[in-house]
Amino acid sequence: MSVTATELKSNLGMYLMMAQKEDIYITRNGKVVAKLTNPYQDRVDLAKSLFGVLPDDLTPEQAREERLRET
Repeated sequence: MSVTATELKSNLGMYLMMAQKEDIYITRNGKVVAKLTNPYQDRVDLAKSLFGVLPDDLTPEQAREERLRET
């Protein structure tokens, strides 16, 4: 989402809540000057991408042992 600096100043609380779910690009004179983002979103995206990675028949302990053997 893109918002002007003036609009951001007028409704900061709303945009802070929105930034928890999506990046907010702040513009001034039609040019992007800043990005308001959730600092933990990368961690959340990484964790979500790992769900379902292990096969159903493999336990976490077996996966750990296999990983250690590869190094």
